[in-house]
Amino acid sequence: MAQGSQGGRQRSADRRQVGGVPRFFKDTAWEFTFLIALGKTYYMAGNPGKLFYLVGQIQEGDAESAFRAFTSAADEARSLADDSARRGHRVSARQAYLWAANYYYTATYFLDASADPSRFLPTWETYHACWESAIALFDTPVEAINIPYGQAALRGYFFRVDDSGRTRPLIILSNGSDGSMLDMWVMGIAAGLARGYHCLTFDGPGQGYALWKHQLYFRPDWEQVITPVVDYALTRPEVDPQRIALQGISQGGYWVPRAVAFERRIAAAIADPGVVDVSTSWMAHLPPPLLELLRAGKKAEFDQLMLQGAPAQMATLRFRMRPYGLASPYDTYKAVEAYHLRGVADKIRCPMLITDPEGEEFWPGQSQALYDMLTSPKTLVRFTAVEGADWHCEPKALGLRDLRIFDWLDETLHL
Repeated sequence: MAQGSQGGRQRSADRRQVGGVPRFFKDTAWEFTFLIALGKTYYMAGNPGKLFYLVGQIQEGDAESAFRAFTSAADEARSLADDSARRGHRVSARQAYLWAANYYYTATYFLDASADPSRFLPTWETYHACWESAIALFDTPVEAINIPYGQAALRGYFFRVDDSGRTRPLIILSNGSDGSMLDMWVMGIAAGLARGYHCLTFDGPGQGYALWKHQLYFRPDWEQVITPVVDYALTRPEVDPQRIALQGISQGGYWVPRAVAFERRIAAAIADPGVVDVSTSWMAHLPPPLLELLRAGKKAEFDQLMLQGAPAQMATLRFRMRPYGLASPYDTYKAVEAYHLRGVADKIRCPMLITDPEGEEFWPGQSQALYDMLTSPKTLVRFTAVEGADWHCEPKALGLRDLRIFDWLDETLHL
């Protein structure tokens, strides 16, 4: 475990630089996870200094050390929040609960490769408790909602700009494959409220509450998820039915275009980034012999080889398969092949903004591809390393991201 200045100096000597910017971790996945946590500090969901300190407490490649570092920081923040709450300091408690939620959720990304992956659910539950403690202290009360969905309900939250009851535009925020409610707060809700938008977010099948509490799993036909959400939104008198927008981040960059191809009540949509074919991020890392087995339909052989992978590979596989609800790697890979927009994108009618970050790690080139497929009004917004806004979902530049997305949305909805 790398601790103290000696460990920090050794780490810094080993870092590579990208675009002149030092990297905290050599491994791209670890670096991305850290940058997401760091980016949340823009909206007071963490302290940069604490996160920089944690880098020195983590031995790269040792998931257990990363889990311990982040949970220790989270426990500390939660204790501060509880103390402030007991003493009646609402703002301090709210902020510290957001810090804790960030650190607990970040810790979950390391659990599948840790000494005890069974800690995933308890850690998620602690994150969730901190999230709900934080939003209970917002100046304008946040309403926990249950959206009818077949025989179940989707857990969500409705954020009002104020208590005036005034009719305003609404932005619905749809998460990706492994994000949190806190991600929705820092990637649209905080910015939307500041600009006069009511905001609604939810955990869909395979996400957060729906995954852990109701065992609901991903589905490719996301319009079957968004339509009930829109139905619910239209029951709210403070929502302008003509000005409902929909944003999707990460894998939501597939789900949102898919949904608005069929759900016509959405007035504008944002995909960050554009995703035409989800499966490419899965297939890109398969060796040719495994690809051949997959294409040949040889399930037993494919599963046998996949389940004999190195521990780090198995941890990634477990993490990625979990929201699909399938036990077989072969079945999961085949299921993911249905997540594409071919024959669908040309049905979209509403205006759409697509982000195109430089260095997109998971679906490179697909933002441009989606833009080219659209026949509706469309805007492609590039984010660059020079702006500090490169990589998937612009984790280091949330302020610039908000500026560009909401300026476009204001103009599109004629606010």
